[in-house]
Amino acid sequence: MTRPLRIGIAGLGTVGASVARIVAAKAEALALRAGREIEISGVSARDRSRDRGVDLSGATWFDDPVDLAKSDEIDVFVELIGGSNGPARASVEAALDAGKQVVTANKALLAESGLALARMAEAAGVSIGFEAAVAGGIPVIKTVREAASANDVSRVFGILNGTCNYILTRMEDEGLDFEACLADAQRLGYAEADPTADIDGHDSAHKLALLATIAFGSEVEIGSVYLEGISSISQPDLKAADELGYRIKLLGVARRTQQGIELRVTPTMIPKTAPMARVSGVLNAVGINGDAFGEITMVGAGAGGDATASAVISDIVDVACGRHSPVFAIPADKLAPANSSTIRMHAGPYYVRLDVHDRPGAFAGIATRMAEAGISLESIVQHGRGESASQTPLPVIIITHDTMEQHIREALSRIEADGHIEGQPQMIRIERA
Repeated sequence: MTRPLRIGIAGLGTVGASVARIVAAKAEALALRAGREIEISGVSARDRSRDRGVDLSGATWFDDPVDLAKSDEIDVFVELIGGSNGPARASVEAALDAGKQVVTANKALLAESGLALARMAEAAGVSIGFEAAVAGGIPVIKTVREAASANDVSRVFGILNGTCNYILTRMEDEGLDFEACLADAQRLGYAEADPTADIDGHDSAHKLALLATIAFGSEVEIGSVYLEGISSISQPDLKAADELGYRIKLLGVARRTQQGIELRVTPTMIPKTAPMARVSGVLNAVGINGDAFGEITMVGAGAGGDATASAVISDIVDVACGRHSPVFAIPADKLAPANSSTIRMHAGPYYVRLDVHDRPGAFAGIATRMAEAGISLESIVQHGRGESASQTPLPVIIITHDTMEQHIREALSRIEADGHIEGQPQMIRIERA
Protein backbone atom coordinates (compact mmCIF):
# COMPACT_ATOMS: atom_id res chain seq x y z
CA MET A 1 0.00 0.00 0.00
CA THR A 2 1.32 3.47 -0.93
CA ARG A 3 2.25 5.42 2.16
CA PRO A 4 0.56 8.77 2.81
CA LEU A 5 2.01 11.97 1.41
CA ARG A 6 3.19 13.91 4.46
CA ILE A 7 2.89 17.67 4.26
CA GLY A 8 4.23 20.39 6.52
CA ILE A 9 2.43 23.73 6.60
CA ALA A 10 4.35 26.86 7.57
CA GLY A 11 1.93 29.68 8.29
CA LEU A 12 -1.51 29.04 9.74
CA GLY A 13 -3.23 32.29 8.90
CA THR A 14 -6.36 32.53 6.78
CA VAL A 15 -5.00 30.41 3.93
CA GLY A 16 -2.98 27.95 6.00
CA ALA A 17 -5.90 27.23 8.32
CA SER A 18 -8.19 26.74 5.30
CA VAL A 19 -5.72 24.26 3.79
CA ALA A 20 -5.66 22.29 7.04
CA ARG A 21 -9.45 22.28 7.35
CA ILE A 22 -10.04 21.18 3.75
CA VAL A 23 -7.41 18.42 3.93
CA ALA A 24 -9.09 17.10 7.07
CA ALA A 25 -12.68 17.48 5.87
CA LYS A 26 -12.10 15.99 2.39
CA ALA A 27 -9.51 13.38 3.24
CA GLU A 28 -11.30 10.51 1.47
CA ALA A 29 -12.02 12.43 -1.74
CA LEU A 30 -8.47 13.77 -1.89
CA ALA A 31 -7.03 10.29 -1.41
CA LEU A 32 -9.05 9.02 -4.36
CA ARG A 33 -7.84 11.84 -6.60
CA ALA A 34 -4.25 11.69 -5.37
CA GLY A 35 -3.94 7.91 -5.31
CA ARG A 36 -2.75 8.08 -1.71
CA GLU A 37 -3.72 9.66 1.57
CA ILE A 38 -2.57 13.18 2.34
CA GLU A 39 -1.77 13.90 5.94
CA ILE A 40 -0.54 16.95 7.82
CA SER A 41 2.60 15.79 9.64
CA GLY A 42 4.06 19.11 10.74
CA VAL A 43 3.04 22.73 11.21
CA SER A 44 4.72 26.01 12.11
CA ALA A 45 3.14 29.30 13.19
CA ARG A 46 3.74 32.05 15.70
CA ASP A 47 0.80 31.26 17.98
CA ARG A 48 0.22 27.71 19.16
CA SER A 49 -2.84 28.55 21.24
CA ARG A 50 -5.01 30.10 18.54
CA ASP A 51 -8.15 28.18 17.58
CA ARG A 52 -7.98 27.55 13.84
CA GLY A 53 -11.09 25.40 13.58
CA VAL A 54 -9.22 22.17 12.89
CA ASP A 55 -7.56 19.52 15.05
CA LEU A 56 -3.79 19.67 14.53
CA SER A 57 -2.86 17.60 17.55
CA GLY A 58 -1.51 14.82 15.35
CA ALA A 59 1.04 17.11 13.68
CA THR A 60 4.44 17.96 15.11
CA TRP A 61 4.76 21.65 15.98
CA PHE A 62 7.89 23.51 14.88
CA ASP A 63 8.66 26.96 16.22
CA ASP A 64 11.09 27.61 13.37
CA PRO A 65 9.75 27.03 9.83
CA VAL A 66 13.27 26.25 8.64
CA ASP A 67 13.33 23.26 10.98
CA LEU A 68 9.99 22.12 9.57
CA ALA A 69 11.30 22.53 6.02
CA LYS A 70 14.28 20.27 6.74
CA SER A 71 12.38 17.71 8.81
CA ASP A 72 12.40 14.03 7.84
CA GLU A 73 8.75 13.95 8.96
CA ILE A 74 7.50 15.67 5.79
CA ASP A 75 7.63 15.10 2.04
CA VAL A 76 6.13 18.42 0.92
CA PHE A 77 6.81 21.83 2.44
CA VAL A 78 3.86 24.21 2.11
CA GLU A 79 5.01 27.82 2.59
CA LEU A 80 2.18 30.19 3.50
CA ILE A 81 4.16 32.69 5.57
CA GLY A 82 4.41 35.44 2.95
CA GLY A 83 7.05 38.04 2.24
CA SER A 84 9.85 38.09 -0.31
CA ASN A 85 12.61 37.44 2.23
CA GLY A 86 13.01 36.48 5.88
CA PRO A 87 11.53 33.20 7.12
CA ALA A 88 9.65 32.53 3.88
CA ARG A 89 12.72 32.53 1.66
CA ALA A 90 14.96 30.85 4.24
CA SER A 91 12.51 28.00 4.76
CA VAL A 92 11.87 27.42 1.05
CA GLU A 93 15.60 27.32 0.38
CA ALA A 94 16.02 24.89 3.29
CA ALA A 95 13.29 22.64 1.90
CA LEU A 96 14.87 22.59 -1.56
CA ASP A 97 18.30 21.91 -0.08
CA ALA A 98 16.74 18.95 1.73
CA GLY A 99 15.17 17.66 -1.50
CA LYS A 100 11.59 18.45 -0.46
CA GLN A 101 8.82 19.30 -2.85
CA VAL A 102 7.57 22.86 -2.27
CA VAL A 103 4.13 24.42 -2.62
CA THR A 104 3.69 28.13 -2.01
CA ALA A 105 1.21 30.98 -2.46
CA ASN A 106 4.00 33.56 -2.19
CA LYS A 107 3.93 35.76 -5.31
CA ALA A 108 6.43 38.29 -3.94
CA LEU A 109 9.02 35.61 -3.19
CA LEU A 110 8.70 34.03 -6.63
CA ALA A 111 8.55 37.31 -8.55
CA GLU A 112 11.77 38.49 -6.91
CA SER A 113 13.69 35.22 -6.41
CA GLY A 114 11.84 32.69 -8.54
CA LEU A 115 14.60 32.03 -11.06
CA ALA A 116 17.15 31.24 -8.36
CA LEU A 117 14.67 29.00 -6.55
CA ALA A 118 13.71 27.29 -9.82
CA ARG A 119 17.37 26.44 -10.44
CA MET A 120 17.65 25.01 -6.92
CA ALA A 121 14.50 22.91 -7.44
CA GLU A 122 15.67 21.57 -10.79
CA ALA A 123 19.08 20.70 -9.39
CA ALA A 124 17.40 18.78 -6.57
CA GLY A 125 14.92 17.08 -8.90
CA VAL A 126 11.90 18.54 -7.12
CA SER A 127 9.13 20.98 -8.01
CA ILE A 128 7.73 24.27 -6.78
CA GLY A 129 3.97 24.52 -7.12
CA PHE A 130 2.57 28.05 -7.01
CA GLU A 131 -0.92 27.95 -8.49
CA ALA A 132 -2.17 29.95 -5.49
CA ALA A 133 0.31 32.79 -6.06
CA VAL A 134 -1.68 34.28 -8.95
CA ALA A 135 -5.44 34.97 -9.01
CA GLY A 136 -6.32 32.81 -6.00
CA GLY A 137 -8.70 30.04 -6.99
CA ILE A 138 -8.46 30.60 -10.76
CA PRO A 139 -6.28 27.83 -12.26
CA VAL A 140 -4.33 30.27 -14.38
CA ILE A 141 -0.79 28.95 -13.77
CA LYS A 142 -1.74 25.48 -14.99
CA THR A 143 -3.56 27.00 -17.95
CA VAL A 144 -0.59 29.09 -19.06
CA ARG A 145 2.02 26.47 -18.23
CA GLU A 146 0.21 23.38 -19.52
CA ALA A 147 -2.99 24.03 -21.45
CA ALA A 148 -1.37 26.74 -23.57
CA SER A 149 1.59 24.56 -24.54
CA ALA A 150 0.56 24.38 -28.20
CA ASN A 151 0.18 28.15 -28.47
CA ASP A 152 2.44 31.08 -29.16
CA VAL A 153 1.07 33.44 -26.53
CA SER A 154 0.96 37.06 -27.65
CA ARG A 155 -0.69 38.59 -24.61
CA VAL A 156 -1.61 37.71 -21.04
CA PHE A 157 -3.61 40.28 -19.14
CA GLY A 158 -6.03 40.63 -16.31
CA ILE A 159 -7.62 42.12 -13.25
CA LEU A 160 -5.14 40.74 -10.75
CA ASN A 161 -6.06 42.60 -7.56
CA GLY A 162 -9.49 42.26 -5.95
CA THR A 163 -9.01 45.26 -3.67
CA CYS A 164 -8.58 47.66 -6.58
CA ASN A 165 -11.42 46.08 -8.52
CA TYR A 166 -13.71 46.45 -5.51
CA ILE A 167 -12.80 50.12 -5.10
CA LEU A 168 -13.29 50.96 -8.78
CA THR A 169 -16.58 49.04 -8.87
CA ARG A 170 -17.94 50.94 -5.86
CA MET A 171 -16.75 54.26 -7.29
CA GLU A 172 -18.51 53.55 -10.58
CA ASP A 173 -21.73 52.09 -9.19
CA GLU A 174 -22.27 54.48 -6.28
CA GLY A 175 -20.51 57.67 -7.34
CA LEU A 176 -18.19 57.58 -4.32
CA ASP A 177 -14.71 59.06 -4.28
CA PHE A 178 -11.54 57.01 -3.99
CA GLU A 179 -10.82 57.74 -0.32
CA ALA A 180 -14.32 56.75 0.79
CA CYS A 181 -14.17 53.46 -1.10
CA LEU A 182 -10.70 52.67 0.23
CA ALA A 183 -11.84 53.27 3.81
CA ASP A 184 -14.80 50.97 3.28
CA ALA A 185 -12.58 48.29 1.74
CA GLN A 186 -10.36 48.46 4.82
CA ARG A 187 -13.35 48.20 7.13
CA LEU A 188 -14.60 45.11 5.32
CA GLY A 189 -11.16 43.48 5.30
CA TYR A 190 -10.65 43.74 1.53
CA ALA A 191 -7.76 46.19 1.98
CA GLU A 192 -4.86 46.17 4.44
CA ALA A 193 -4.25 48.93 6.95
CA ASP A 194 -1.37 49.90 4.67
CA PRO A 195 -2.94 49.43 1.23
CA THR A 196 0.09 50.59 -0.76
CA ALA A 197 0.91 47.20 -2.30
CA ASP A 198 -2.62 46.92 -3.67
CA ILE A 199 -3.57 50.42 -4.78
CA ASP A 200 -0.16 51.31 -6.24
CA GLY A 201 -0.07 48.14 -8.34
CA HIS A 202 2.80 46.23 -6.69
CA ASP A 203 0.68 43.17 -5.90
CA SER A 204 -0.55 42.98 -9.50
CA ALA A 205 3.00 43.48 -10.80
CA HIS A 206 4.29 40.43 -8.92
CA LYS A 207 1.54 38.29 -10.43
CA LEU A 208 2.03 39.70 -13.91
CA ALA A 209 5.77 39.01 -13.82
CA LEU A 210 5.11 35.35 -12.99
CA LEU A 211 2.53 34.98 -15.75
CA ALA A 212 4.80 36.65 -18.30
CA THR A 213 7.77 34.47 -17.38
CA ILE A 214 5.73 31.34 -18.12
CA ALA A 215 3.81 32.70 -21.11
CA PHE A 216 6.84 34.03 -22.97
CA GLY A 217 9.59 31.75 -21.68
CA SER A 218 11.62 34.77 -20.62
CA GLU A 219 13.50 35.87 -17.53
CA VAL A 220 11.07 38.63 -16.61
CA GLU A 221 12.30 40.87 -13.80
CA ILE A 222 9.83 42.55 -11.48
CA GLY A 223 11.57 45.89 -12.00
CA SER A 224 10.63 45.86 -15.69
CA VAL A 225 6.91 46.17 -14.92
CA TYR A 226 5.69 49.76 -15.33
CA LEU A 227 3.32 50.79 -12.52
CA GLU A 228 0.55 53.31 -12.07
CA GLY A 229 -1.95 52.96 -9.23
CA ILE A 230 -5.62 53.89 -9.02
CA SER A 231 -5.52 56.80 -6.56
CA SER A 232 -5.62 59.33 -9.42
CA ILE A 233 -8.91 57.98 -10.79
CA SER A 234 -11.79 60.33 -10.07
CA GLN A 235 -15.50 60.59 -10.77
CA PRO A 236 -15.03 62.72 -13.91
CA ASP A 237 -12.93 59.90 -15.40
CA LEU A 238 -15.45 57.21 -14.51
CA LYS A 239 -18.37 59.24 -15.86
CA ALA A 240 -16.52 60.04 -19.08
CA ALA A 241 -15.62 56.36 -19.51
CA ASP A 242 -19.26 55.39 -19.06
CA GLU A 243 -20.43 57.92 -21.65
CA LEU A 244 -17.81 56.70 -24.12
CA GLY A 245 -18.70 53.03 -23.66
CA TYR A 246 -15.82 52.00 -21.42
CA ARG A 247 -15.09 50.92 -17.86
CA ILE A 248 -11.89 51.62 -15.96
CA LYS A 249 -10.03 48.66 -14.45
CA LEU A 250 -6.57 48.27 -12.96
CA LEU A 251 -5.22 46.01 -15.66
CA GLY A 252 -1.98 44.07 -15.77
CA VAL A 253 -0.86 43.56 -19.37
CA ALA A 254 2.09 41.59 -20.71
CA ARG A 255 2.35 41.72 -24.49
CA ARG A 256 4.81 40.73 -27.19
CA THR A 257 5.70 43.69 -29.39
CA GLN A 258 8.31 44.32 -32.07
CA GLN A 259 10.29 46.27 -29.47
CA GLY A 260 10.18 43.48 -26.87
CA ILE A 261 7.89 42.40 -24.06
CA GLU A 262 5.71 45.22 -22.76
CA LEU A 263 4.80 44.89 -19.08
CA ARG A 264 2.49 47.34 -17.36
CA VAL A 265 0.02 47.59 -14.50
CA THR A 266 -2.10 50.69 -15.02
CA PRO A 267 -5.66 52.00 -14.85
CA THR A 268 -7.03 51.08 -18.27
CA MET A 269 -10.23 51.75 -20.16
CA ILE A 270 -11.78 48.64 -21.69
CA PRO A 271 -15.00 48.42 -23.75
CA LYS A 272 -18.13 47.55 -21.79
CA THR A 273 -18.68 44.69 -24.24
CA ALA A 274 -15.40 42.97 -23.25
CA PRO A 275 -15.77 40.02 -20.84
CA MET A 276 -13.33 41.61 -18.40
CA ALA A 277 -15.38 44.82 -18.19
CA ARG A 278 -18.15 42.84 -16.52
CA VAL A 279 -15.91 41.54 -13.73
CA SER A 280 -16.93 43.42 -10.61
CA GLY A 281 -16.25 43.55 -6.88
CA VAL A 282 -13.37 41.54 -5.48
CA LEU A 283 -13.26 39.06 -8.37
CA ASN A 284 -10.16 38.56 -10.51
CA ALA A 285 -9.98 37.76 -14.22
CA VAL A 286 -7.18 36.60 -16.50
CA GLY A 287 -7.16 36.59 -20.30
CA ILE A 288 -4.73 34.79 -22.59
CA ASN A 289 -4.28 35.30 -26.33
CA GLY A 290 -2.79 32.33 -28.18
CA ASP A 291 -2.44 31.63 -31.88
CA ALA A 292 -4.16 28.24 -31.61
CA PHE A 293 -6.97 28.73 -29.08
CA GLY A 294 -7.66 32.42 -29.68
CA GLU A 295 -8.58 34.24 -26.47
CA ILE A 296 -9.49 32.61 -23.16
CA THR A 297 -10.88 34.57 -20.23
CA MET A 298 -11.10 33.05 -16.75
CA VAL A 299 -12.98 34.70 -13.88
CA GLY A 300 -13.10 33.78 -10.23
CA ALA A 301 -12.19 34.52 -6.64
CA GLY A 302 -8.73 36.04 -6.54
CA ALA A 303 -8.27 35.82 -2.79
CA GLY A 304 -9.87 34.43 0.35
CA GLY A 305 -8.97 31.47 2.51
CA ASP A 306 -10.90 28.68 0.80
CA ALA A 307 -10.32 29.84 -2.79
CA THR A 308 -6.58 30.18 -2.29
CA ALA A 309 -6.44 26.94 -0.29
CA SER A 310 -8.12 25.19 -3.22
CA ALA A 311 -5.20 26.20 -5.44
CA VAL A 312 -2.64 25.14 -2.82
CA ILE A 313 -4.24 21.71 -2.48
CA SER A 314 -4.33 21.25 -6.25
CA ASP A 315 -0.53 21.56 -6.24
CA ILE A 316 -0.27 19.09 -3.36
CA VAL A 317 -2.39 16.59 -5.30
CA ASP A 318 -0.10 17.04 -8.30
CA VAL A 319 2.85 16.06 -6.11
CA ALA A 320 0.97 13.05 -4.77
CA CYS A 321 0.20 11.92 -8.34
CA GLY A 322 3.81 12.39 -9.43
CA ARG A 323 2.96 15.17 -11.88
CA HIS A 324 6.11 17.21 -12.27
CA SER A 325 7.12 20.01 -14.61
CA PRO A 326 9.76 22.74 -14.58
CA VAL A 327 8.78 25.64 -12.34
CA PHE A 328 8.32 28.08 -15.24
CA ALA A 329 7.20 25.49 -17.83
CA ILE A 330 10.68 25.09 -19.35
CA PRO A 331 14.01 24.57 -17.59
CA ALA A 332 15.34 27.73 -15.97
CA ASP A 333 18.53 27.68 -18.07
CA LYS A 334 16.39 27.66 -21.25
CA LEU A 335 14.51 30.84 -20.34
CA ALA A 336 15.45 33.60 -22.76
CA PRO A 337 16.85 36.89 -21.47
CA ALA A 338 13.91 39.28 -21.35
CA ASN A 339 13.98 42.01 -23.95
CA SER A 340 11.67 44.51 -22.28
CA SER A 341 9.93 47.35 -24.07
CA THR A 342 9.67 50.64 -22.18
CA ILE A 343 6.29 52.22 -21.53
CA ARG A 344 7.20 55.10 -23.84
CA MET A 345 7.11 52.62 -26.72
CA HIS A 346 3.54 51.58 -25.94
CA ALA A 347 1.26 52.14 -28.91
CA GLY A 348 -2.49 52.48 -28.63
CA PRO A 349 -5.39 54.88 -28.16
CA TYR A 350 -5.53 57.21 -25.17
CA TYR A 351 -8.11 59.01 -23.09
CA VAL A 352 -6.99 62.50 -22.03
CA ARG A 353 -8.86 64.83 -19.68
CA LEU A 354 -7.84 68.48 -19.55
CA ASP A 355 -9.23 71.38 -17.54
CA VAL A 356 -8.80 74.09 -20.17
CA HIS A 357 -8.80 77.83 -19.49
CA ASP A 358 -11.70 79.38 -21.40
CA ARG A 359 -9.78 82.07 -23.26
CA PRO A 360 -8.81 82.85 -26.83
CA GLY A 361 -6.14 80.61 -28.33
CA ALA A 362 -6.31 77.86 -25.69
CA PHE A 363 -8.02 75.21 -27.83
CA ALA A 364 -6.00 76.13 -30.88
CA GLY A 365 -2.79 75.84 -28.86
CA ILE A 366 -3.76 72.38 -27.60
CA ALA A 367 -4.65 71.20 -31.10
CA THR A 368 -1.36 72.56 -32.42
CA ARG A 369 0.69 70.70 -29.80
CA MET A 370 -1.12 67.45 -30.59
CA ALA A 371 -0.53 67.93 -34.31
CA GLU A 372 3.15 68.73 -33.76
CA ALA A 373 3.51 65.38 -31.99
CA GLY A 374 1.83 63.58 -34.88
CA ILE A 375 -1.22 62.63 -32.80
CA SER A 376 -4.51 62.05 -34.62
CA LEU A 377 -7.62 62.79 -32.56
CA GLU A 378 -10.65 60.50 -32.73
CA SER A 379 -12.96 62.72 -30.70
CA ILE A 380 -13.08 65.83 -28.52
CA VAL A 381 -15.88 66.28 -25.98
CA GLN A 382 -16.41 69.47 -23.99
CA HIS A 383 -18.39 69.13 -20.74
CA GLY A 384 -20.20 72.35 -19.88
CA ARG A 385 -18.97 75.92 -19.69
CA GLY A 386 -17.74 77.84 -16.72
CA GLU A 387 -19.72 80.85 -15.55
CA SER A 388 -16.61 82.98 -15.67
CA ALA A 389 -14.25 82.63 -18.59
CA SER A 390 -11.34 83.87 -16.54
CA GLN A 391 -11.89 81.71 -13.47
CA THR A 392 -13.52 78.38 -14.31
CA PRO A 393 -11.74 75.93 -16.64
CA LEU A 394 -13.66 73.84 -19.14
CA PRO A 395 -13.41 70.03 -18.76
CA VAL A 396 -12.35 68.64 -22.13
CA ILE A 397 -12.11 64.94 -23.02
CA ILE A 398 -9.89 63.84 -25.89
CA ILE A 399 -9.73 60.33 -27.37
CA THR A 400 -6.77 59.72 -29.65
CA HIS A 401 -6.23 57.24 -32.43
CA ASP A 402 -3.32 54.83 -31.93
CA THR A 403 -0.18 56.72 -31.04
CA MET A 404 3.12 56.16 -29.26
CA GLU A 405 3.17 56.97 -25.58
CA GLN A 406 6.29 59.07 -25.92
CA HIS A 407 4.41 61.32 -28.35
CA ILE A 408 1.38 61.80 -26.11
CA ARG A 409 3.62 62.56 -23.15
CA GLU A 410 5.59 65.12 -25.13
CA ALA A 411 2.41 66.84 -26.31
CA LEU A 412 0.89 66.96 -22.82
CA SER A 413 4.12 68.30 -21.34
CA ARG A 414 4.12 71.15 -23.86
CA ILE A 415 0.42 71.86 -23.32
CA GLU A 416 1.01 72.08 -19.59
CA ALA A 417 4.03 74.37 -20.09
CA ASP A 418 1.98 76.64 -22.40
CA GLY A 419 -0.35 77.44 -19.50
CA HIS A 420 -3.51 76.49 -21.37
CA ILE A 421 -4.73 74.12 -18.65
CA GLU A 422 -5.22 74.11 -14.91
CA GLY A 423 -3.62 71.30 -12.94
CA GLN A 424 -2.09 68.22 -14.48
CA PRO A 425 -3.50 66.35 -17.47
CA GLN A 426 -5.15 62.99 -16.83
CA MET A 427 -4.10 60.26 -19.26
CA ILE A 428 -5.50 56.71 -19.31
CA ARG A 429 -4.58 53.99 -21.80
CA ILE A 430 -7.36 52.28 -23.74
CA GLU A 431 -7.20 48.51 -24.35
CA ARG A 432 -9.70 47.80 -27.10
CA ALA A 433 -8.81 44.29 -28.19
